[in-house]
Amino acid sequence: MFFDYHRQHKVPIKVARIFNTYGPRMHPNDGRVVSNFIVQALREEPLTIYRDGSQTRSFCYVDDMIEAFVRLMNSDETLTGPVNLGNPHEFTIRELAEKILALSGSRSPLVLKPLPADDPRQRRPDITLARTALNWEPKVFLDEGLARTIAYFKALGVNREG
Repeated sequence: MFFDYHRQHKVPIKVARIFNTYGPRMHPNDGRVVSNFIVQALREEPLTIYRDGSQTRSFCYVDDMIEAFVRLMNSDETLTGPVNLGNPHEFTIRELAEKILALSGSRSPLVLKPLPADDPRQRRPDITLARTALNWEPKVFLDEGLARTIAYFKALGVNREG
């Protein structure tokens, strides 16, 4: 519909396809895996992993995503998209949980549950177009971004009592 409106009314558009963005200012109960794991770890609650946690995801720190948005908005009008924006480095869900436990100092156990039927095995963006057309790629590594995000959640008072 968006592209039809663009074609019919000649309105400039930019379409970004974003992948797993995380960072400070996430709501503790937003339901995404990064915030879920951080909150569970800080409260010393079990971290819920589906199946064996071998499914992979890519996580893009919010500062990198904002930079990509700005570059996309400032790009030539002919670049309408969709442009994949995200971090192409993959981690298993188990690796993510273990990183969060280590960075937070939590002793939370990992609990395995059945994999939901609609859960994809892999989610990784191909950012070739973003690299070439926007001269963009993410700069913040997962450990650094998670440390900043954990610090934010701690500052919010997310812990065993909250």
